[in-house]
Amino acid sequence: MHAITLPEPGGPEALVWAEVPDPVPGQGEVLVEVAASAVNRADLLQRQGFYDPPPGASPHPGLECSGRITALGPGVFGWAVGDEVCALLAGGGYAEKVAVPAGQLLPVPRGTDVVTAAALPEVTATVWSNVFMIAHLRPGETVLIHGGASGIGTMAVQLAKAVGARVAVTAGSPEKLARCAELGADILIDYRRQDFVAELAAATDGAGADVILDIVGAKYLDRNVRALAVNGRLAVIGLQGGVKGELNLAALLGKRAAVTATSLRGRPLGEKASIVAAVREHVWPLIESGRVRPVVDRVLPLSEAAQAHRVLESGAPVGKVLLRAG
Repeated sequence: MHAITLPEPGGPEALVWAEVPDPVPGQGEVLVEVAASAVNRADLLQRQGFYDPPPGASPHPGLECSGRITALGPGVFGWAVGDEVCALLAGGGYAEKVAVPAGQLLPVPRGTDVVTAAALPEVTATVWSNVFMIAHLRPGETVLIHGGASGIGTMAVQLAKAVGARVAVTAGSPEKLARCAELGADILIDYRRQDFVAELAAATDGAGADVILDIVGAKYLDRNVRALAVNGRLAVIGLQGGVKGELNLAALLGKRAAVTATSLRGRPLGEKASIVAAVREHVWPLIESGRVRPVVDRVLPLSEAAQAHRVLESGAPVGKVLLRAG
């Protein structure tokens, strides 16, 4: 088969389309013929040499894919050859075939084509596990989503609205904020021109956000704590603004607030399977009913992964950038 390989870390040009051995499904795994994968920020970090795959994972980039099952490994039940699926991966999505633990498979939702389904596993698993399983967003609460026009952000806006929350977003242009509003965002904050702490306070009569989903990290840590409501929960899922920040524990204590930080890629298989099962139970019905939809900015050939990385790094996309195989 062919895959995007990474002989040496570097810029987008470091991604090389090459022939590699076919993967073989092991115990509890299936082999998926890839229809599409998606580009995530973690892929950019891996390409640059800052985010190695976990031990035993494929060395090829790609944290999600969609396609069709072509073989079952030992001990797999409930799936059949020919099933159309999408999957959460620890790596290997930028390839024509990938071996996937059966617990990380999801059926392609009814009404979604198999290529578009590649936009779903990483964002739904990330948002559901952090905003709902950990931060416990409830109906009537206010959630602040940083990077509202990103792949994560566009899914978080829709899921939060679907459960009856009030949604605030930050984004870097009026055009991106308008797209967030189309998805249901109630409070629109241009982070280039506005102070999100002040804007959120004005929109909530000083109460702040019950939940904040943050992709920035250190740069926003102090302001995020100030933006939290009493009993608020800050979920950090990205480090685009650095890894070390100063945390005002007195402010955190005064608000009886909590800060969590998680990633998906390195979690044990059992934890990933539990998250995927929760996504299938709670998110898939929303997608199949049309209340929530994947947002895809563009689809490029898998062999043009380098260009897809340039596109994502430009900051221009709204939603996901996909890579079509074949």
